[in-house]
Amino acid sequence: MIYFDNSATTKPYPEVIEAFAKVSSEYFGNPSSLHGMGARSEKLLSQARKQVADLLGAAPSEVYFTSGGTEGNNLAVKGAAEANAKRGKHIITTEIEHASVKDACRYLEGKGFEVTYLPVNEDGLISLLDLKEALRSDTILVSIMHVNNEVGSIQPIEEIGRIVSGYPQTLFHVDHVQGIGKTMLNLTSSHIDLCTISGHKFHALKGTGVLYKRNGVNISPLFSGGSQESKVRSGTENVAGIVALAKALRLTLQHREKDGDKLLEIRDCLYSGLKEMDAVLMNSTLNGAPHIINFSIPGIKSEVFIHALEAKDIFVSTTSACSSKNKSASETVMNMFRNKARAESVVRISLSYQNDIKEAKEVLDAIRATIEKLQMVMG
Repeated sequence: MIYFDNSATTKPYPEVIEAFAKVSSEYFGNPSSLHGMGARSEKLLSQARKQVADLLGAAPSEVYFTSGGTEGNNLAVKGAAEANAKRGKHIITTEIEHASVKDACRYLEGKGFEVTYLPVNEDGLISLLDLKEALRSDTILVSIMHVNNEVGSIQPIEEIGRIVSGYPQTLFHVDHVQGIGKTMLNLTSSHIDLCTISGHKFHALKGTGVLYKRNGVNISPLFSGGSQESKVRSGTENVAGIVALAKALRLTLQHREKDGDKLLEIRDCLYSGLKEMDAVLMNSTLNGAPHIINFSIPGIKSEVFIHALEAKDIFVSTTSACSSKNKSASETVMNMFRNKARAESVVRISLSYQNDIKEAKEVLDAIRATIEKLQMVMG
């Protein structure tokens, strides 16, 4: 079995599962309880918060634990909008954000907010000039993802942050779900106010995540309830999942240091092999993330191709996992190339540090053979 769908989810590290099981069985007390069992859980929670903060280059008071990317993005976007609505009702985002940001913005439009959706070029990048022209005195939030989840384009977050920092009333949110552990991002030098990550994208468990909220930034909570997470995110903390997330983040960042070049070698092998195939159009560039390769095979429907590879025990995907079952064209590729045939035939390969070059070569052979077979069937 070759698993090349790591942007959808990753396989948890054995050490992560072991940590989760140990904490679940031995430290199951509620961290808000006053007794000793609660105190032991609360101590583990504090240790995990500090570890995550250190790994992110943040303060422990800036780390808020969530259930993952969707909740983190909704909390950042809706929370920032609601808390700052009296200062303005204008939001800026891009045409190629994850659905959890796009749909949150559409929800806010229904509540009277105005949203500017910045276009992207064929490399999946916004224009900094477009951003400068869109910023206004009543802009309260700019939300731009670091690494696109479909094509792997990397936005110039540091330059964007510098531009946004010229508007002191404007918050800057970054969806870092696909970038964490694969690409570098400095929260401070990029002037980031809010940043989302999701555990299951870096070999932690599903249902765990982090929202970084810079000290001094005010957002409204999504949930009413207790005083957990400094009243920003009510609900009993998933201590075992949080401890496991901290361990997964540490291990993943170690892999980035040790295996980053190997990941690039696999990506480059796949990219050059795909580019040689006449039927293939590349949607990703070599300037993008080291783990995402997106291409189209016009004339062959994405889902047909995906299932044909699955029959060979190779797992890849079409658009993002959140929208792949809709069997619709890729909005991201459509916004990049304005080509329906290209957007309807998208295939995404996404790697992890567990993959190797041998798998890449096997997958290239399988893709070549599958294209030839499907073209023959289709006449």
